[in-house]
Amino acid sequence: MKTTRIPGSIPKLALFSLLLFACSGAHAQQAATSGEVRFTADTQDDRDAGVWIDGKYAGYVKELKGDRRIMLPAGEHEVSIRQAGYKELTKKVVVDPDQPQTIAVTLEADTKLILPGNDAAELRLDIQPKRAAVYMDGTYMGHGGDFGGRFHSMLVAPGKHKLRVSLDGYIPYEVDVTAVANEKSRMNIALLKGGDAAQGK
Repeated sequence: MKTTRIPGSIPKLALFSLLLFACSGAHAQQAATSGEVRFTADTQDDRDAGVWIDGKYAGYVKELKGDRRIMLPAGEHEVSIRQAGYKELTKKVVVDPDQPQTIAVTLEADTKLILPGNDAAELRLDIQPKRAAVYMDGTYMGHGGDFGGRFHSMLVAPGKHKLRVSLDGYIPYEVDVTAVANEKSRMNIALLKGGDAAQGK
């Protein structure tokens, strides 16, 4: 069978090669205008702290490497690091494609923190994904894996509280919780995949 070529048309193989070249060029251009932000931490609490980039939750310090490394567009960005019981650490970094930026995470204990009393309620949370950020009354408490399993739970003062669980790429989960003095309770929370809303306080 004779193939008729329309004048000015591009053979499929040539078109595929052209598209592949264009995609490769786009990735190369993106890499050339992005830079890496790295984290170092000496203590377990520092390594378990949550990281926010420009108001969006990125994960906890110890996992942000390898496949989960932080690559940001060149320019200025705000990095916030939070851990329950510690003061929030916020830094401005200027990302340079040719020079990785390293943030040393050294958190300072929050001496003004009011801890639950002897009548605290114990709340066990089985959360999926485990790397989701957990807030109680707007305060970051840790990630999901901190409060589930046999030996992990959250202590809260008796009364009404607002629990929020969020992770970029998932629909945030919010619920009102009434904690009863010296009572143990358990919740199963599975986030549903959704939009990319910023996960701030």
